[in-house]
Amino acid sequence: MYRILKARKQSRERRPQAQHPKYSCPELLATRPNELWSWDITRLKGPSKCTYFNLYVIIDVFSRYVVGWMLAYKESAVLAQRLIAETCAKHHIQPGQLTLHADRGSSMKSKPVAFLLADLGVIKTHSRPHVSNDNPYSESHFKTLKYRPEFPDRFGCIEDARAFCQTFFQWYNVEHHHSGISSFTPEAVHYGRTEAIAAIRNKTLNAAFQAHPERFVKGQPKSAELPSAVWINKPKAGATH
Repeated sequence: MYRILKARKQSRERRPQAQHPKYSCPELLATRPNELWSWDITRLKGPSKCTYFNLYVIIDVFSRYVVGWMLAYKESAVLAQRLIAETCAKHHIQPGQLTLHADRGSSMKSKPVAFLLADLGVIKTHSRPHVSNDNPYSESHFKTLKYRPEFPDRFGCIEDARAFCQTFFQWYNVEHHHSGISSFTPEAVHYGRTEAIAAIRNKTLNAAFQAHPERFVKGQPKSAELPSAVWINKPKAGATH
Protein backbone atom coordinates (compact mmCIF):
# COMPACT_ATOMS: atom_id res chain seq x y z
CA MET A 1 0.00 0.00 0.00
CA TYR A 2 2.77 2.48 0.96
CA ARG A 3 4.70 1.74 -2.24
CA ILE A 4 1.58 2.49 -4.30
CA LEU A 5 0.91 5.70 -2.36
CA LYS A 6 4.52 6.81 -2.77
CA ALA A 7 4.44 6.11 -6.49
CA ARG A 8 1.32 8.30 -6.81
CA LYS A 9 2.86 10.96 -4.52
CA GLN A 10 0.06 10.52 -2.01
CA SER A 11 2.28 9.64 0.95
CA ARG A 12 3.21 12.36 3.46
CA GLU A 13 4.07 12.89 7.10
CA ARG A 14 0.82 12.89 9.05
CA ARG A 15 2.21 13.73 12.50
CA PRO A 16 2.31 17.40 13.55
CA GLN A 17 5.78 18.84 12.95
CA ALA A 18 7.41 21.60 14.95
CA GLN A 19 7.80 24.84 13.04
CA HIS A 20 10.96 26.67 14.09
CA PRO A 21 11.06 30.40 13.37
CA LYS A 22 13.88 31.84 11.30
CA TYR A 23 16.14 34.12 13.32
CA SER A 24 17.93 36.94 11.57
CA CYS A 25 21.64 37.49 12.09
CA PRO A 26 22.21 40.46 14.44
CA GLU A 27 24.38 43.14 12.80
CA LEU A 28 25.28 45.72 15.44
CA LEU A 29 27.66 48.66 15.19
CA ALA A 30 29.34 50.73 17.93
CA THR A 31 31.31 53.89 17.17
CA ARG A 32 31.55 55.29 20.70
CA PRO A 33 31.19 54.18 24.33
CA ASN A 34 27.72 53.60 25.79
CA GLU A 35 26.21 52.92 22.38
CA LEU A 36 26.25 49.09 22.43
CA TRP A 37 26.49 46.88 25.50
CA SER A 38 26.69 43.11 25.66
CA TRP A 39 25.75 41.06 28.72
CA ASP A 40 25.79 37.45 29.78
CA ILE A 41 25.90 35.17 32.82
CA THR A 42 28.56 32.57 33.59
CA ARG A 43 28.91 30.06 36.40
CA LEU A 44 31.77 29.93 38.90
CA LYS A 45 32.25 26.63 40.72
CA GLY A 46 31.47 26.65 44.44
CA PRO A 47 33.08 24.70 47.29
CA SER A 48 31.50 21.33 46.45
CA LYS A 49 30.20 19.43 43.48
CA CYS A 50 27.07 20.86 41.84
CA THR A 51 27.35 24.19 43.66
CA TYR A 52 27.77 27.33 41.59
CA PHE A 53 27.75 31.09 41.82
CA ASN A 54 26.30 33.10 38.95
CA LEU A 55 28.35 36.02 37.63
CA TYR A 56 26.40 38.67 35.67
CA VAL A 57 28.60 40.94 33.53
CA ILE A 58 27.71 43.88 31.26
CA ILE A 59 30.51 44.99 28.91
CA ASP A 60 30.72 47.98 26.58
CA VAL A 61 31.46 46.62 23.11
CA PHE A 62 33.35 49.68 21.82
CA SER A 63 35.65 50.20 24.82
CA ARG A 64 35.57 46.65 26.31
CA TYR A 65 34.95 48.37 29.66
CA VAL A 66 32.97 46.36 32.21
CA VAL A 67 30.21 48.81 33.06
CA GLY A 68 28.45 46.60 35.57
CA TRP A 69 28.64 43.20 37.25
CA MET A 70 26.96 41.18 39.99
CA LEU A 71 27.63 37.87 41.72
CA ALA A 72 24.66 35.91 43.07
CA TYR A 73 23.65 32.44 44.20
CA LYS A 74 21.11 32.03 41.40
CA GLU A 75 20.19 33.23 37.95
CA SER A 76 17.18 35.48 38.26
CA ALA A 77 15.33 37.87 35.99
CA VAL A 78 14.72 40.16 38.97
CA LEU A 79 18.45 40.36 39.73
CA ALA A 80 19.24 40.99 36.07
CA GLN A 81 16.63 43.74 36.02
CA ARG A 82 18.19 45.39 39.05
CA LEU A 83 21.73 45.21 37.63
CA ILE A 84 20.68 46.70 34.28
CA ALA A 85 18.72 49.51 35.93
CA GLU A 86 21.58 50.44 38.27
CA THR A 87 24.17 50.30 35.48
CA CYS A 88 22.12 52.49 33.14
CA ALA A 89 21.62 55.03 35.93
CA LYS A 90 25.33 54.99 36.80
CA HIS A 91 26.33 55.78 33.21
CA HIS A 92 23.49 58.27 32.61
CA ILE A 93 21.98 56.38 29.70
CA GLN A 94 19.36 58.42 27.84
CA PRO A 95 16.35 57.00 25.94
CA GLY A 96 17.32 55.94 22.44
CA GLN A 97 21.05 56.02 23.19
CA LEU A 98 21.84 52.37 23.91
CA THR A 99 21.41 48.92 22.41
CA LEU A 100 21.72 46.00 24.84
CA HIS A 101 22.65 42.66 23.28
CA ALA A 102 22.40 39.23 24.92
CA ASP A 103 21.86 35.58 24.13
CA ARG A 104 18.52 33.81 24.58
CA GLY A 105 18.82 32.69 28.20
CA SER A 106 15.74 32.74 30.40
CA SER A 107 16.81 35.92 32.21
CA MET A 108 17.68 37.68 28.96
CA LYS A 109 14.25 37.00 27.43
CA SER A 110 12.26 37.54 30.63
CA LYS A 111 9.35 39.97 30.81
CA PRO A 112 10.79 42.01 33.75
CA VAL A 113 13.94 42.76 31.73
CA ALA A 114 11.94 43.49 28.57
CA PHE A 115 9.61 45.89 30.41
CA LEU A 116 12.55 47.64 32.08
CA LEU A 117 14.36 48.17 28.78
CA ALA A 118 11.19 49.52 27.21
CA ASP A 119 10.79 51.99 30.10
CA LEU A 120 14.42 53.09 29.79
CA GLY A 121 14.24 53.47 26.02
CA VAL A 122 16.97 50.84 25.50
CA ILE A 123 16.86 48.71 22.36
CA LYS A 124 17.29 44.99 23.04
CA THR A 125 18.68 42.41 20.62
CA HIS A 126 19.36 38.69 20.94
CA SER A 127 21.74 36.15 19.49
CA ARG A 128 20.51 33.36 17.29
CA PRO A 129 19.99 30.05 19.13
CA HIS A 130 23.18 28.00 19.53
CA VAL A 131 25.36 30.62 17.78
CA SER A 132 28.04 31.72 20.25
CA ASN A 133 29.63 34.05 17.67
CA ASP A 134 26.60 36.32 17.96
CA ASN A 135 27.77 37.37 21.43
CA PRO A 136 31.57 37.30 20.98
CA TYR A 137 32.65 40.08 23.35
CA SER A 138 31.00 38.59 26.43
CA GLU A 139 32.29 35.12 25.54
CA SER A 140 35.83 36.45 25.04
CA HIS A 141 35.69 38.34 28.32
CA PHE A 142 34.67 35.23 30.26
CA LYS A 143 37.58 33.36 28.68
CA THR A 144 39.96 36.10 29.86
CA LEU A 145 38.49 35.76 33.35
CA LYS A 146 38.77 31.99 33.58
CA TYR A 147 42.23 31.72 31.97
CA ARG A 148 43.87 34.02 34.49
CA PRO A 149 46.73 32.20 36.31
CA GLU A 150 45.17 32.95 39.71
CA PHE A 151 41.68 31.73 38.75
CA PRO A 152 40.93 28.81 41.12
CA ASP A 153 39.29 25.52 40.26
CA ARG A 154 36.68 26.22 42.95
CA PHE A 155 35.78 29.07 45.28
CA GLY A 156 35.40 28.34 48.99
CA CYS A 157 32.39 30.64 49.38
CA ILE A 158 30.63 33.47 47.60
CA GLU A 159 32.70 36.03 49.53
CA ASP A 160 35.89 34.50 48.07
CA ALA A 161 34.42 34.65 44.57
CA ARG A 162 33.32 38.25 45.05
CA ALA A 163 36.76 39.29 46.29
CA PHE A 164 38.39 37.65 43.27
CA CYS A 165 35.99 39.40 40.88
CA GLN A 166 36.61 42.80 42.46
CA THR A 167 40.36 42.39 41.94
CA PHE A 168 39.92 41.01 38.43
CA PHE A 169 37.58 43.74 37.16
CA GLN A 170 39.81 46.46 38.58
CA TRP A 171 42.77 44.94 36.73
CA TYR A 172 40.78 44.36 33.54
CA ASN A 173 39.34 47.87 33.33
CA VAL A 174 42.29 49.92 34.56
CA GLU A 175 45.52 47.98 33.96
CA HIS A 176 44.87 45.48 31.16
CA HIS A 177 46.22 46.68 27.78
CA HIS A 178 43.67 45.11 25.47
CA SER A 179 44.92 43.93 22.06
CA GLY A 180 41.52 44.54 20.47
CA ILE A 181 41.66 48.27 21.24
CA SER A 182 45.25 48.97 20.16
CA SER A 183 46.73 48.07 23.55
CA PHE A 184 44.85 50.82 25.37
CA THR A 185 43.10 50.00 28.64
CA PRO A 186 39.29 49.75 28.57
CA GLU A 187 39.04 52.64 31.05
CA ALA A 188 41.15 54.91 28.81
CA VAL A 189 38.93 54.19 25.81
CA HIS A 190 35.67 54.45 27.73
CA TYR A 191 36.50 57.85 29.20
CA GLY A 192 38.22 59.34 26.13
CA ARG A 193 41.86 59.40 27.27
CA THR A 194 43.38 57.66 24.27
CA GLU A 195 44.56 60.77 22.40
CA ALA A 196 46.73 61.92 25.29
CA ILE A 197 48.15 58.41 25.75
CA ALA A 198 48.83 58.06 22.00
CA ALA A 199 50.72 61.39 22.04
CA ILE A 200 52.97 60.12 24.84
CA ARG A 201 53.54 56.85 22.97
CA ASN A 202 54.46 58.68 19.76
CA LYS A 203 56.86 60.93 21.63
CA THR A 204 58.62 57.88 23.08
CA LEU A 205 58.71 56.14 19.70
CA ASN A 206 60.11 59.24 17.99
CA ALA A 207 62.88 59.48 20.57
CA ALA A 208 63.75 55.82 20.08
CA PHE A 209 63.80 56.25 16.30
CA GLN A 210 66.02 59.30 16.47
CA ALA A 211 68.46 57.49 18.75
CA HIS A 212 68.64 54.24 16.76
CA PRO A 213 67.00 54.51 13.32
CA GLU A 214 68.74 51.34 12.15
CA ARG A 215 66.56 49.27 14.46
CA PHE A 216 63.38 50.28 12.61
CA VAL A 217 63.54 48.61 9.21
CA LYS A 218 60.04 49.80 8.28
CA GLY A 219 60.73 53.43 8.98
CA GLN A 220 59.56 55.71 11.76
CA PRO A 221 57.11 53.90 14.05
CA LYS A 222 53.73 55.26 15.07
CA SER A 223 51.31 54.38 17.82
CA ALA A 224 48.46 52.15 16.65
CA GLU A 225 45.18 53.99 16.14
CA LEU A 226 42.05 53.08 18.06
CA PRO A 227 39.45 51.31 15.86
CA SER A 228 36.76 53.78 14.85
CA ALA A 229 34.02 51.15 14.61
CA VAL A 230 33.32 47.82 16.28
CA TRP A 231 30.84 45.30 14.90
CA ILE A 232 28.94 42.27 16.01
CA ASN A 233 28.60 40.39 12.69
CA LYS A 234 29.87 43.00 10.27
CA PRO A 235 27.91 42.82 6.98
CA LYS A 236 29.80 41.37 4.06
CA ALA A 237 30.66 43.72 1.22
CA GLY A 238 27.85 43.88 -1.30
CA ALA A 239 25.35 42.14 0.98
CA THR A 240 21.72 43.19 0.61
CA HIS A 241 18.82 42.82 3.03
